[in-house]
Amino acid sequence: MTAHDGLWPGLWPAEDAGPERRGAPTRAVGLGLTEGTVLTSTSREVVMATMVVLRDEGEAYLLRHTPPPDAVSFVERIDPITLEPLARSVDLPGGPMWPGGMAAHADGALHVVFGNHAHRLSAALDLEASVTLPRPVPYNSFVTLPGGELVTKDFAGPWPGQDPDAIPNAELLVLDPVDLHTIAALELSEPSVARLSAQDNEIVVVGTESLLSVDFADGELTQRGPGVRYRDTEGQGCGWDAVLDGDLAFFLDDGDGSDAYDGSFRDRGTATAPLRLHRIDRRAGTGTSVEICGRAGGLITNPPALDPTRRIAVGYDSGNGVVTAVHADTLEVLWSIDLDHACHPLVLPATGELVMADFDRAVGVEHVVVLDLATGIEKGRVATESLLQSPVFPAMGFGRDLYWVTFMTVSRVAASGPQA
Repeated sequence: MTAHDGLWPGLWPAEDAGPERRGAPTRAVGLGLTEGTVLTSTSREVVMATMVVLRDEGEAYLLRHTPPPDAVSFVERIDPITLEPLARSVDLPGGPMWPGGMAAHADGALHVVFGNHAHRLSAALDLEASVTLPRPVPYNSFVTLPGGELVTKDFAGPWPGQDPDAIPNAELLVLDPVDLHTIAALELSEPSVARLSAQDNEIVVVGTESLLSVDFADGELTQRGPGVRYRDTEGQGCGWDAVLDGDLAFFLDDGDGSDAYDGSFRDRGTATAPLRLHRIDRRAGTGTSVEICGRAGGLITNPPALDPTRRIAVGYDSGNGVVTAVHADTLEVLWSIDLDHACHPLVLPATGELVMADFDRAVGVEHVVVLDLATGIEKGRVATESLLQSPVFPAMGFGRDLYWVTFMTVSRVAASGPQA
């Protein structure tokens, strides 16, 4: 995988490492766990953290925000080893709260979207531009296009203060990366809770009923028809973020009810239809799906994992604590294990590793777990100091390490000793 044209050519310049949401580092690195390898975890308490992004060697940035109402966000540059803050931005205007997003732009800037505001910061965290976005609701992050433009949209909820009977169709905005003015806007055919994905200048939106594709060309946005409907079963919830592989998009459903989070999603789901992993061919307009565990009460708020070379897709059901891997083309089940995972997965294709979480609700501690992608066999685990299950974003580190982010901690998990 190579860095996306609009992003800084670093190891992890944006959430999920880029707009295709592969969740894999842009260079061939991994933990390389084998017999005798030791995993250690160093944690720092940080209230309301969302993600870490990396620029050049040693440049790690942490996005944080305050609780509602009238939340603000801010960015810290942190020591990549000790996690202590080295610099901090000013408070950035936010508004209605939902976790936002941050990315390192190809022109050297950092961009943040949080609440109904977008911001541009220098690498030294000086504020260079801010805009208020048009709708008085949260905008749940953004993607960066090859030309450097930012694309964001409003979030359909649930968020604190939302009126569930007054949810409009989603509106896409294309923003100039320098002064953040709106280049183009388009109201879509349905609402969306999912974060955007993109491939070249095609923006992919998981709506509440259908998978939508929108093209950005000549300064304009154009939706490609009504989309591919995936919501077809009574008791089925909406889909969340999509992972892209050429014309294919993979995402999970039963995403309604995220507001039931009480420190974890276990036993919080309300869907009566079993949670499914969907595989949609955007060009052909067709879709197939497979159940993750076949039980009611499924719940997710994040994307599946995908290794496009090994043709392995991995879904999970955070409400029931099950992780299942399938063949990415046939959806044949390859393995299934019990694991209380909720956040964005971390895929390490170079070493065939998948990093997920296992939250012990009874004790109140989250473990970082390294699995073999092909078999699901556990290769190693380590406890963090988080008392909450993470629903947000990990990131690969600069070496045999990674950053694990929750709503109360940021942790550095490092491997030492023999390497596979």
